[in-house]
Amino acid sequence: MPRPRPRARARTTSHRPPRPPVPARRPARAAGKVRSGLDVLAAGRFRALRGRKIGLVCNPTAVDARLAHAADLLHAAPGVELAALFGPEHGVRGDAQYMAAVGGETDPRTGVPVHSLYGETAASLRPSPDALRGLDALVFDVQDVGTRFYTYQATMMLCMEAAAEAGLGFVVLDRPNPIGGVAVEGPRLLPGFESFCGKHDLAVRHGLTVGELALLFQAERNLSRLVLEIVPCQGWSRRQGFRETGLPWVFPSPNMPTPETALVYPGMCLLEGTNLSEGRGTTRPFEIFGAPWLDAARLVADLTAERLPGVAFRPVSFVPTWDKHAGVRCHGAELFVTDAERFQPFRAGLACVLHARRQDPVRFAWRTEPYEFVSDVPAFDLLCGSAREREAIEVGADLASLVRAFPPEERAFARRRVRYLRYEA
Repeated sequence: MPRPRPRARARTTSHRPPRPPVPARRPARAAGKVRSGLDVLAAGRFRALRGRKIGLVCNPTAVDARLAHAADLLHAAPGVELAALFGPEHGVRGDAQYMAAVGGETDPRTGVPVHSLYGETAASLRPSPDALRGLDALVFDVQDVGTRFYTYQATMMLCMEAAAEAGLGFVVLDRPNPIGGVAVEGPRLLPGFESFCGKHDLAVRHGLTVGELALLFQAERNLSRLVLEIVPCQGWSRRQGFRETGLPWVFPSPNMPTPETALVYPGMCLLEGTNLSEGRGTTRPFEIFGAPWLDAARLVADLTAERLPGVAFRPVSFVPTWDKHAGVRCHGAELFVTDAERFQPFRAGLACVLHARRQDPVRFAWRTEPYEFVSDVPAFDLLCGSAREREAIEVGADLASLVRAFPPEERAFARRRVRYLRYEA
């Protein structure tokens, strides 16, 4: 359970820019009954943060039901001193592409200094002692997408460790897991394969909210000294997809345009570890994939023959405007999720890689460039959590033998996570 917060310190007078206007509060939309942690905090008039000097870890997803940003709300909240902003990958306002360094700046709306949590080195991924000096607590409000290798949960873990070392409180404004909180899928992360796209041993599709992840990290990363507070969502059921919540979907990153993208991402992100286009530079990133040399009709026939649950494929051709094969016509497949509850995205993504490589092992290639600050382990292995899947594909394994090892690992993680669950199914 969350620990009691420390006694508030007396506030000191400080000079800061005028507070920006905040949209007048009006009744939430009737489309859904779910309230995010930010909405719950605002409904309580920010009492949990009063008298505290805080740093906010956020990106554009940190909005309430009326699309007011957490930085603006906290800057205007009586008794709360917003002293610093911390931007994860893609930045506080979300204007940086994937694996692009985010620079320090001053937030133009609030005048609050912004500290980057995604620079040119691995050391840049966590707040520096200087950036934390003088704060009472770090507040985390970022929409996750429920996948181990989506970097925001790694950012949260590193911020928790830094807060523990600095003696700061850590407050998580919880948000729903957009792909649901029931299913667990994918292999574990083995020692030696850690990176920024996998800092802790989780299932690829972990089925936890960021608040639940924070509780797991606190226990399993030996952060017992950290004073952790979770402001929970209200009205969310683990079986709900994001569309059912009535909450606004703000791009968590430039290539995550819809909740449907998030649903396929736990498998289709595997293509980042290959020379196949994962659809970046199109309007359907991760929902289409291909390469110039593929036979789209044959690929779809092979994928369809796998009888993967909850998904269908169609042949597609596309020309990426940037990233892999920019300006070159690619041929491949588009995924259609026909049953979200039965769909297993990691197995589907693995099948896409397997059959694309099987068509042309010579022109297919594994990514060898540095990936998320790691240069001595293939990117595909970092995403999978070990070399097992890549090595099996290379010797001609079929999909059934590839996935045979997953169920025991999935069951083991499902048992580990039970004590941290805070929402009913």
